Order: sequence, then C-alpha cells, then structure tokens
Amino acid sequence: MQSVTRNPLADPHLLGVSSGAALGAIIALLHTGMILGVVTVPVFAFLGALFAMFLVLAVANFSSAHSAGRLILAGVAVAFVLTALGNLFIFMGDHRSSHTVIFWMLGGLGLAQWGQLWFPLVTLLLGSGYLIYNARYLNAMTLGDESASTLGVPVERFRLIVIVVCALLTGAAVAFSGVIGFVGLMVPHIVRLLVGGDYRKVLPLSALIGALFLVTADIASRVLIPPEDMPIGIITGLVGGIAFVFLMRQKRNVSI
Repeated sequence: MQSVTRNPLADPHLLGVSSGAALGAIIALLHTGMILGVVTVPVFAFLGALFAMFLVLAVANFSSAHSAGRLILAGVAVAFVLTALGNLFIFMGDHRSSHTVIFWMLGGLGLAQWGQLWFPLVTLLLGSGYLIYNARYLNAMTLGDESASTLGVPVERFRLIVIVVCALLTGAAVAFSGVIGFVGLMVPHIVRLLVGGDYRKVLPLSALIGALFLVTADIASRVLIPPEDMPIGIITGLVGGIAFVFLMRQKRNVSI
C-alpha cells in the first residue's frame, strides 16, 4: 500500500477494511447469533471486509478518484460510514453482550481456532505470492506513476489489484483476530531500515517481523495484568501511535 500510494503512512486499514470486518462481527455477535456455528463471526467479518473493499472501489469509480491519494480518501470516508453503522448496531443490540463485541474490536487471538487456520493460510499464500511475484512492479511504483508507466507497469490496473489483494489479506486476518492496528503501518519502515527499499526483501521480512511483533504483543497482553488478557490492539495501538508521531515528524515534508 505504501508503494502504490507513494504514501509512507498508508496501510490497508485506511481502506476501511477493518471497519467493514468489525461491522460484520457486530451483526453476527449481537443480531444474528451463531447461525453458522463457531465460524459465524469469522465468516461475517470476512464478508464485511469484502463489502468494505467493493464499497471503496465503487466510491472511487463514482467520483473518478483513481489517483493514489484520492483512493485513500475514499477509503477513509467509507471507514467513517462503516464505523458509524457498527456503533448503530451496537446501540440497537443486546447491551449485555456488548463487552464481547468491544473485546473483539480491540483485537486478540482468543477467538482464533486451529481448525479454522486453513482459511487465512490459503489467503496468505495466494495474496503474498502475487505481491512477491510482482515486487519489481512495486519497486517501479515508488518512482511515481509516469516513471512506472514508462517501465511497462499498467499503473491504474495494478494499483487496484494490489488494493484488492491487500483488502483480502487484511480481511482474512481481521476475521479471526479482530482489529489490530499499526502492525502493517510500522513494520515495513523497520524492515526498510534493515534491508533497504527493495520489495523483494521488504515483503517477506515484513511478514516475518510483523508476526514476531504480534506474538510478542500477545505475550505482553497475557502477563501485564494477570489473570486478565489485555486486548492486543491496545498494546499495538500504544506502541504504534507513539512511533507514528515520530514517523510524521521525520516525514513532515511528505504530502499526506
């Protein structure tokens, strides 16, 4: 996302995918009940993520917002709308069950089940395989649309495909772990400090270091206030938010 938008502060959550997944989970937890059994919440969350993705593309197409920056703005607008709808469904739902929804929205691994792991695994293999295979296009996109087009990259089509792939990857993760922010934003910057900006290295190392960071945050969430498990999203939000401020200072000349 940071490559195709040329924005160092971009990540898939800006597309409203997390808000869509949260909306789906809220509907499942507070209104429909477990109509599909234990997979009800993941399925509804994933459908919400897909809905958010298509809604962003529809808004972008409606407003002819095919540039990188305007696609991000379309995502932010959709995120606000879906968040408002999620809050409305919480207000209209059973208030005695709201604590479950709030914990899920803050992120955690408590709802993940080993038997369901095949779904995000297949999504990860297909999505990351496509992105790594086209890493040379991502490298070209960092030079700007005109330069990338000169190098043979179908800029607008490739940008939309990357957005769809990132939305699917994010939706699959959010469907099983809740909304955990800032990992996808901060980890690539850490990786670039270690290996440079070549996406053939940045993508696989971001996946590895991001996973290690998430596991570390999960361990911290279980030991900080025993016997309670603190939602992982609180820890990643605190760490990522502070890092975000320093990043904005370093990138203060970049147009957001």
